[in-house]
Amino acid sequence: MIWILVLTVGLVAGTIGGVVGFGGSTILLPILVFAFGPKAAVPIMGVAALLANFARILIWWKAIDWRAVAVYSATGMPAVALGARTFLTLDVRLIEGLLGVFMLVMVPARRWLLARHFTVGLPGLAAAGAGIGFLTGMVASTGPINTPFFLAFGLSKGPFIATEAAGSLAVYSVKSTIFERFGALPYDMIVNGVIVGLAMMCGAWFGKRIIEHMDTHQFHAIVDVLMVMSGLVMVWGAVY
Repeated sequence: MIWILVLTVGLVAGTIGGVVGFGGSTILLPILVFAFGPKAAVPIMGVAALLANFARILIWWKAIDWRAVAVYSATGMPAVALGARTFLTLDVRLIEGLLGVFMLVMVPARRWLLARHFTVGLPGLAAAGAGIGFLTGMVASTGPINTPFFLAFGLSKGPFIATEAAGSLAVYSVKSTIFERFGALPYDMIVNGVIVGLAMMCGAWFGKRIIEHMDTHQFHAIVDVLMVMSGLVMVWGAVY
């Protein structure tokens, strides 16, 4: 019965992630904590997120902006290694709370900047990769933090989903490798993560079917709603 619940929520989380590029971890992580305990939930979620991102890449392969992926990954991959090592010696509840506040602030800020035609170029993505990569090493998910930067780069819908997923896949691969080397990712967690990840991969396919019938304004509105929800969840988790 536990697995039925986990896989059902995984399918829903994968679908939402396939529509807006993030939010899957926010939805699924509490269920994983309930099913496997807090220590195992984060590594399992990390493995599942790798597969979910891989699915988005395959589904939207032709829409990927590889320049953006290369620049973001070049700074994000070494930064996540530093963040993951820091995670092993640090209480990150305060960081998660601050990230939640950042997400809540970024929703109106992004709208304000968009109205003034603010854009982020390749140097901006490189800076974002370094900062977000470091944070990714310490917290369960930073997908919503990526969103304003990739959107400001000029990506939307399919190209945004695929490009953000490719950059995140590179960063999360480094994080998972480091956790495995430090014994924080044993075999049983990998297997559980793969099973959950397969459900999220199926959801990503459903997400594509939804996004194909959505206009740009609807897409941005849904992104903002999910960012607010993710921010509130992170703040709640840090406080309580």
